[in-house]
Amino acid sequence: MKKYSDKVNKIVYGGDYNPEQWPEEIWAEDMRLFKQAGIDIVTLNVFSWAAIQPSEEVYDFEKLDRIMDMVRDNGLKVCLATSTGAHPAWMARRHPDILRVDFEGRKRKFGDRHNSCPNSPTYRTYAPKLAGMLAKRYRGYENIVAWHISNEFGGECYCENCERAFRLWLKEKYGTLEELNRVWNTAFWGHTFYDWEEIVLPNMLSEHFRYDRTTFQGITLDYKRFNSDSILDCFRLEYDAVKAVTPEIPVTTNLMGFYPVLDYQKWGKYMDVVSWDNYPAVDAKPAEIAMAHDLMRGVGGGRPFLLMEQSPSVSNWHDYCALKRPGVMRLWSWQAVAHGADSVMFFQMRRSIGACEKYHSAVIDHVGTGDTRVFREIAALGKELEKLGDATLGASVEARAAIYFDWDNWWALIHTAGPTTDLDYKEQILDYYRALYDLNIPVDFVGTEDDLSGYRLLVAPVLYMVKEGYDEKIRRFVAEGGIFVTTFFSGIVDEHDLVVTGGYPGRLRGILGIWVEEIDALPRDKENSFIYNGSRYPARLLCDLLHTEGAEALASYQEDFYAGMPAVTVHTFGKGKAYYVAARSDAEFYNQFLQDVCKDDCGIQPLLEQTRGVEAVLRKNEKGSYLFLLNHNDAFSRVWLEDGCTDMLSGEYIHGGREIKLAPKDVRILKKE
Repeated sequence: MKKYSDKVNKIVYGGDYNPEQWPEEIWAEDMRLFKQAGIDIVTLNVFSWAAIQPSEEVYDFEKLDRIMDMVRDNGLKVCLATSTGAHPAWMARRHPDILRVDFEGRKRKFGDRHNSCPNSPTYRTYAPKLAGMLAKRYRGYENIVAWHISNEFGGECYCENCERAFRLWLKEKYGTLEELNRVWNTAFWGHTFYDWEEIVLPNMLSEHFRYDRTTFQGITLDYKRFNSDSILDCFRLEYDAVKAVTPEIPVTTNLMGFYPVLDYQKWGKYMDVVSWDNYPAVDAKPAEIAMAHDLMRGVGGGRPFLLMEQSPSVSNWHDYCALKRPGVMRLWSWQAVAHGADSVMFFQMRRSIGACEKYHSAVIDHVGTGDTRVFREIAALGKELEKLGDATLGASVEARAAIYFDWDNWWALIHTAGPTTDLDYKEQILDYYRALYDLNIPVDFVGTEDDLSGYRLLVAPVLYMVKEGYDEKIRRFVAEGGIFVTTFFSGIVDEHDLVVTGGYPGRLRGILGIWVEEIDALPRDKENSFIYNGSRYPARLLCDLLHTEGAEALASYQEDFYAGMPAVTVHTFGKGKAYYVAARSDAEFYNQFLQDVCKDDCGIQPLLEQTRGVEAVLRKNEKGSYLFLLNHNDAFSRVWLEDGCTDMLSGEYIHGGREIKLAPKDVRILKKE
């Protein structure tokens, strides 16, 4: 099978195009404007199921044929969607099994999208059938560079079909009711199951008293896994249908970054290339955006990904739909490329005139011309992408620091009963990621199954759930010289959300050389403090009260009845070290702490001397090493370059041992000597 990068000769530029929503006389003008903007790829057929299949047995590809011919004749590449993201109205009326039941137990009617039950026999019949028919009809189009299965898979369903499928999933996973009762701890509250048919889905009709609170976390955890697997099965049905006809075309579907519903680490194993939709809030910090890119690269096994969607300017669903300021679209586009994107694509190409996305920005605005600020910015970026050509295509990001992230751990933390409702797994991850980002130290995201041998540093904030065998993986990593950092509320439960008895942090206790006796939850307006390296830092959210068992205390609490107890520890274990940070602190602490760890223990050097608001990322391939410098500031910034390099966008050679100036929101792509 060809890789995605074998199908293209540059970073493709374009996005979602819906000509079926417009009179055909407009199409020619779209083609002209696309050329003017440097657009070279369009995603087609995302929501055309109702148009293609107007009834049970009738399929009509006539309009799509004309669209496919038009874009091919105009030299555009195609990311061809299977159109199964929204089922037709007639299907919902004739086959109501396709409609979802929501968390409250209400049967949905036709409407919206993402409203197809993943365990509906109707959906599982008609969706892959349509995908296969599309593959057979358009397999001769050499300009198709990727298949786009459905669109933004997600959501949950609690219908009878899902309930029956859940029981089968459980039976396959656990084998016997005895084992199921053990892992769910059903002796609690007399929940013992004696027949598989007694098991019901966990929602507001059964185990939950709100969405994020349940009386039986183990049942909800398994439902989350089951639901993700069910929707993945739907993706794989369509994947197999198009692969059977066009095995040479890579297959993807657009993921959504830190999306809590689907286990993307499992999904990534079944995708030829990972793609995702980047829609940060207008006030999102650069580190938060970068973190999502790095997660998506990690989901894809460290390979380059596709930026499938972003907004050219304004998005339509925020309370206050602010414009992207001049230069931000370009800056965020190059940020995606810096972190591993081999495409820059938008939603949408022409702005809709009706329904909920009519005020979502587009390459071509309602005025219908290229005479807009947004279009001019898009055209300018198109020229830069053309100039860069294939230089960074397929390039990797090399990192010696990794952050552990796990969807099971996320789900378990969302639904755990205590110790605080303020504990947000993603926020704890961001605390540590932001510090490494600010230090210009590249980061990979890894999961339970990923190899750790290439890393010097592994950071695992709030490693609440330690799955069977993962403690051994960490133990080997540290014993062989790795540096491990984890935090409060770690090592508490196993993969079934059952507490590991014998003292916290459970399976990590020997590696960390500590015993956590109690956990103090602090309200938002309360904090403790600790002294680290001569400076005082806050201790917030949760404070672990711990005793050392071979570890050295690097900081101690300053207040309350546990003043003097360790707040930060380090334990020498084999050739490596294991650190424990017993409370949440602030950005200043994380920056100083990780700077010390990277410099003194790991020998990890930053890509660039830390400059506030300036991001440095390095991508490498057989053509060379490319340093991306991104100035997120609203003012000029200066950075020091040690080595000579060539600016890939201006062609200028820059001698080493000098300072260069970056304009506000500017980007430099420097090929190193």
